[in-house]
Amino acid sequence: MAELAEASRKTTARVVWDTADKYLRNIVDEEDYGDYILPFTVLRRLECMLADSKEDVIKYVDSFADMPQHLIDIAVKDRFGLGFYNVSRLDLATIASVDDNVDKSLKSYIDGFSNNIADIWVSFEFNRRAKVLADANRLHAVVKHFSTLDLSPKNLSNTGMGDVFEDVMYRAFNKKGKAAGNFYTPRDAIRLMVDVLVGGDDDMIAADHAARSVYDPTAGSGGMLLIAQEALKRTNEKVDVTLYGQELMASAFALGKADLLIQGGRPDAIKHGNTLLEDLYKGQTFDYVLSNPPFGMDWSADGKSVRDQAKTEGSRFSHGLPGTSDGQMLFLAHCASKLTPAGKNGQGGRAAVVSNASPLFAADKGPSAIRQWLLEEDLIDAVIALPADMFYGTGIATYVWFLDTNKAPERKGKIQLIDGSGQWSQLRRPMGEKRREMQQQQREILVKAYEAFEHADPAISRVLTREDFMFRDVPVFLQARFATKYSDDVVEALRSRKDFAEGHVEVLKSLDGTPWNDLPQTFPAAAKRAGLKAPLGLVDAAMSALATPDESAPLAVARNGAPIVADGWKLTERIPMTEDVDEHMEREVLPFAPNARWNSSKAKHGNEIPFKRFFYMPTQPRALDAIDADVSRIMGDLAAMFAQVHES
Repeated sequence: MAELAEASRKTTARVVWDTADKYLRNIVDEEDYGDYILPFTVLRRLECMLADSKEDVIKYVDSFADMPQHLIDIAVKDRFGLGFYNVSRLDLATIASVDDNVDKSLKSYIDGFSNNIADIWVSFEFNRRAKVLADANRLHAVVKHFSTLDLSPKNLSNTGMGDVFEDVMYRAFNKKGKAAGNFYTPRDAIRLMVDVLVGGDDDMIAADHAARSVYDPTAGSGGMLLIAQEALKRTNEKVDVTLYGQELMASAFALGKADLLIQGGRPDAIKHGNTLLEDLYKGQTFDYVLSNPPFGMDWSADGKSVRDQAKTEGSRFSHGLPGTSDGQMLFLAHCASKLTPAGKNGQGGRAAVVSNASPLFAADKGPSAIRQWLLEEDLIDAVIALPADMFYGTGIATYVWFLDTNKAPERKGKIQLIDGSGQWSQLRRPMGEKRREMQQQQREILVKAYEAFEHADPAISRVLTREDFMFRDVPVFLQARFATKYSDDVVEALRSRKDFAEGHVEVLKSLDGTPWNDLPQTFPAAAKRAGLKAPLGLVDAAMSALATPDESAPLAVARNGAPIVADGWKLTERIPMTEDVDEHMEREVLPFAPNARWNSSKAKHGNEIPFKRFFYMPTQPRALDAIDADVSRIMGDLAAMFAQVHES
């Protein structure tokens, strides 16, 4: 039965997409096929969902002609259980039955939908696209094509329709290219995120009257929200799941809102707006937060608002601001701020946020401050590395941050890194940049590693403390050794100074060979005996001019007692907060530079999550005998080739 259902879904998806080849070719650009097919797919599904009750709904609404619209919506919801409805006497089949005024009839039909989903058609630019088809004399054919498709809930379950919808979106994104996948996260990645996110909450979800809220501030087409809901319902079909989302891109918002409606969701589950400019759920927190914010997003256009918000202490952006060329960490901070606090619902809140590698170790002040806040608040539960080539719009390495406001006792103060980069299967057909997928058995390996925690396979899992990611950059230097040596060059270096007199020449000569470190005392004393002054500026200049590197001399110190750094020898040693500075230096630095010195008081504190470093496994170099054998063989082959050329 499952195989038959799968075949039916694939057939339906193919028939839906056939619109492109039959009716859109040479009318719209190939990359825009999805912009036309998706709205009509949504329209037909909604029409099929309303078909059985439509006549009764129209009569019922007509009986409340003088009632305010929002009260009519409530009445229809109470009577028929519908979150949306249509009061037009038209449908696609009726419109397709004649070929006159199809565009006007279609507009009238669209206008018949309830106001709470009117923004779907506006965001889809439905009327404009219908006019393009009408002007090309193709609208009637497209309407007729969709009117024949059975997208009713009886023929296709919500899940089945979701698969059809997903297939159509896949095809659309494949035509669009890289950028189209920016607002759509592949479902294999989402399923891993959801499995880890809700897996430890099974007992509470299974309880009577369990309720959970799920939020996505970059909702796109709503896939994360729907898959999270599906996972929660698998644990307890009676769990009360409420979905919340916000999306900036109009077309993505329309897709998301429509997809949630198709799956039986609320009409207002996703709101249209810029999350960075305005949090449309301000003051609300959630049990689960999922997000795949755009990588490398320039937020300079929103800069004034974001900076103004950051001035409010304790606000979502007050912990630090990344560079304007990459706003990922703004969304990471936002997601953390939207989590239910520990103890409020017995479990706190958990988040799963996708990022590229940059937020793990970007060294700028803003990203470092955000990471420091997350570390100090013990919000980072785990970070999982995904395989490359997993996403439609990019093939770069990606990671999922898991945040938790109420960690299990054994996980408090600790962070788990899981390397899932090797858990993938090759797609038979690439979809944009997506060439790999993570199948169920591969996701299970990572979920089990997460659950095993400190007992997981160390080849793919590391458990560390927060302090392992915090460090001090300690300045390390080689202290100079100077002898005092007079020369004509010393005089030339000082002659231009106003406080230098010809009598100082003999003073300088008298100091030749004296200990350099004693010059702050010996130079003024010698000058005084000669009846000359030696102001501090001249003393410092004379010390610099007389200084000659000499490894046999004592370590050089300045007039104020500070060590003098040898020219060309200064570096910074990064030391984890878990290590003692002196012990680290004795182990890692002094064996290679016995005369090295350091100044802990000038250390700069920072943090990073150098993910790959923890999983680096050095490869055993090949034996020299084997290398020599290969070189001899290659040289022999080359000699034979040269001989053949010479003979010819």
